Amino acid sequence: MVGDPSHPDTFIGPMISDVQHARVQSYIQLGIDEGARLVTGGPETPAGLESGYYVRPTFFANVDNKMRIAQEEIFGPVLVVIPYDDEDDAVRLANDSAYGLGGGVWTSDPERGMRIARRIRMGFFMINAAPVGFDGPFGGYKASGVGREMGAVGLAEFIEHKTINI
Repeated sequence: MVGDPSHPDTFIGPMISDVQHARVQSYIQLGIDEGARLVTGGPETPAGLESGYYVRPTFFANVDNKMRIAQEEIFGPVLVVIPYDDEDDAVRLANDSAYGLGGGVWTSDPERGMRIARRIRMGFFMINAAPVGFDGPFGGYKASGVGREMGAVGLAEFIEHKTINI
């Protein structure tokens, strides 16, 4: 449910600002303009939430990996589905981006999940939607951020080291 984040039934709250709201809405319209099939959602404001920066959860099918909605980080409730032929093709599609923040795979074979995770260039990866722990580093590859947060590696980002030689 989209709504007031203080309500216990709310799953998706508003965007952080008018700028981010407009950005996400523009990506939804771009997906429509690029020819992706809008399955649910869309650029309209959710009913009853005209005040605030709310976005309808949006799902696109028939997405080509060359489309901007597949290539760029949207940071909003927008999901794109891209068909693939086999595991190698899925890995190729996942890696064919300037970004690499995070991703995941769902499988009944944990070893296969690990094999895929090792091949995909992303800063964090979930197998079967495993929860993210705060004891491990978080950050992206490629153009998805610089540095790491959380865990010992993330803490090290805030430490200044000094060497004194006598």
